[in-house]
Amino acid sequence: MTRSEQPSRRIVLAAAVSAAAAVGAPAAAAVPSPPSRPARAKAPSATVDNHAWTTEADWRGGTAEGTRVAPGARPGVTIAAPPGTTTYRDPHTGTTGTWEYARWTSPVHRLSVPATEVIASWNAHTPAGTWIQVEVRGTYSDGTATPWYVLGRWAAGDRDVKRTSVDGQSDGRSTVWTDTLSVDDPGSGLRLASCRLRLTLYRKPGGTASPTVWRLGVMGSDVPGRFTVPASAPAGPARELPVPRYSQEIHAGQYPEYDNGGEAWCSPTSSQMIIEYWGRRPTEEQLAWVDPSYADPQVCHAARSTYDHQYNGCGNWPFNAAYAATYDGLQGVVTRLGSLTDLETLIAAGIPVITSQSFLASELTGAGYGTAGHLMTVIGFTAGGDVIANDPASPDNAAVRRVYKRREFENIWLRTKRYNASGAVASGSGGVCYLYFPAQPTARQRKALAAVGVR
Repeated sequence: MTRSEQPSRRIVLAAAVSAAAAVGAPAAAAVPSPPSRPARAKAPSATVDNHAWTTEADWRGGTAEGTRVAPGARPGVTIAAPPGTTTYRDPHTGTTGTWEYARWTSPVHRLSVPATEVIASWNAHTPAGTWIQVEVRGTYSDGTATPWYVLGRWAAGDRDVKRTSVDGQSDGRSTVWTDTLSVDDPGSGLRLASCRLRLTLYRKPGGTASPTVWRLGVMGSDVPGRFTVPASAPAGPARELPVPRYSQEIHAGQYPEYDNGGEAWCSPTSSQMIIEYWGRRPTEEQLAWVDPSYADPQVCHAARSTYDHQYNGCGNWPFNAAYAATYDGLQGVVTRLGSLTDLETLIAAGIPVITSQSFLASELTGAGYGTAGHLMTVIGFTAGGDVIANDPASPDNAAVRRVYKRREFENIWLRTKRYNASGAVASGSGGVCYLYFPAQPTARQRKALAAVGVR
């Protein structure tokens, strides 16, 4: 089963295996802001720029409207004194509610790589009665600006509002496709030269609970259109990380309200594998809603916790990273990498990686299927440099571990163009991946992350 692709390089990621209303808060007045200081770690690739706000100094460097900096081991931004209330009509329930709100707006971040695509990611705590909205505003290379685009309305749970992306956002030059802001015509030379992110934090009026955002990141990229990529040489030696193995296929037919059930749950299944690799797991209370006869109920929980009610799927990239970061001491980031050498660097430091790829059955030996978009977890490399992956598109947990040929895997993951089963040109992810890692990385992990442009 596959789902049709959107007309951009952003591929459909909620696909399973195949044989072939704006929030009504008052708009903030535009105020000039000096460019933020350079990111402490830049991707060595000339095609990707990563930046994140994570420190107390980072949060104090933004523009606060009713927010304050919450200090601690993971400093964040939270509600101090809400400047007002607003109403929000949830498009997925039809319910209108009143919410207190506060805002934090980042300084301008000038992209070291003028970008054709921008993706945000965030790590936050949203207790009951709270939620957040993440927006981006870009400046084009000709000096004009985009509108404020919504990149997500998010909460860890789904009882107060339904987690959602927002369709129909475009200014005729750029468009938001679910979780990705894309320049409509990269061939024109138009690029996004800089951007700002804006957080709006919501809570029920009179409440004392507040969302806290610990990490806010933006990844800009300009990956060239390509059907093939240069081959990398194995860096060696062999290493395999002890990542748990979960199959999405054993959940076929379960909870069809979440993207028709487990056969489409490649993304949350991959996320759950790595979350548990880092020693985290949902509590029994969190799993109480799952039918006790189902195996691996935590995979069902991950699907519900990543489901995007507008996209109608569990493959929203930032929603998966945000879900991983709801577990104590974990961070989640969406980025792009440049080669399998980058993956080897992370694996050597003990960091597994969730990769996004699309391919025909004939393009990945041993997979036994083709897909318009699929997530799997890279857990190691053989002595010869081939990829060891936990592939959730397997009939059962025992079959999840696969070894894929290095050259085949590298090309299907890093390319931006491909031919689909009908012979038409379709899109590839261009090296998109999720990185989940400790909030306090070891020195070796920090060095590996910095080597791929993440801090």
